[in-house]
Amino acid sequence: ASKLLRGVVDIGVNLTDPVYQGVYYKKKHHPPDLDRVLERATQSGLTQLIITGGSLSESIEALQLANTSDMLYSTVGCHPTRCLEFENGKEGPGAYLDGLRSLILSNRECGKVVAVGETGLDFDRLNFCPKEVQMKHFEPQVLLSIELGLPLFLHCRNAFNEFYAVMKKHVSSCHGGVVHSFTGALEEAIAFTELGLYIGINGCSLKTEENVKVVSEIPLDKIMVETDAPWCEVRQSHASYQFVKSEFPAVKKE
Repeated sequence: ASKLLRGVVDIGVNLTDPVYQGVYYKKKHHPPDLDRVLERATQSGLTQLIITGGSLSESIEALQLANTSDMLYSTVGCHPTRCLEFENGKEGPGAYLDGLRSLILSNRECGKVVAVGETGLDFDRLNFCPKEVQMKHFEPQVLLSIELGLPLFLHCRNAFNEFYAVMKKHVSSCHGGVVHSFTGALEEAIAFTELGLYIGINGCSLKTEENVKVVSEIPLDKIMVETDAPWCEVRQSHASYQFVKSEFPAVKKE
């Protein structure tokens, strides 16, 4: 049997996703199994998991879940592809940002909010949210993290120049952060680390031979690990699969 990893933190998990309640594509397939997932995580050596907040409502749900276990923590923020929520609220963008701020402040004493995010820019999926709307609501969340003394949980897809410009502008005031689920070039990773940011690695970061080469050249002390569960596992089709040593029993669909 392989040795268990000790003291490992999964910096990004989507535990509010319906699949943990047994719901796939809006159809119930099995009873909720999140307790079993967390049990297996503990058995594998994980000590903390950080639940990603992708919107105001999802951040509220993530915090409710985080408060059920000593091993769970949460981020609070709005994902770039969901930034239309700032615009569509009845009380306007300012009220939405105030909602994020209030949620963080009301949970400050319990220590469950560990970062602002997920926030950033995603120009690969402009069908979900236009570029100008993403740009409009990224920087205010960076400023919110500075105001509240929290690091950032960041997202950057096909938006390096614009993303880097915002982060460079505020680097002297930021409290650190991680560019999660990184899939970019080595030059981009190095540029981020030179700003004091960490690089989050999951299965999506390790799909191709080029991805694997990039990750292999990032300094180990600048890498953070994540699963982005239930989405970004290392799959058999990935170039990195040859390096996977762990094996878990699978249950075939009936």
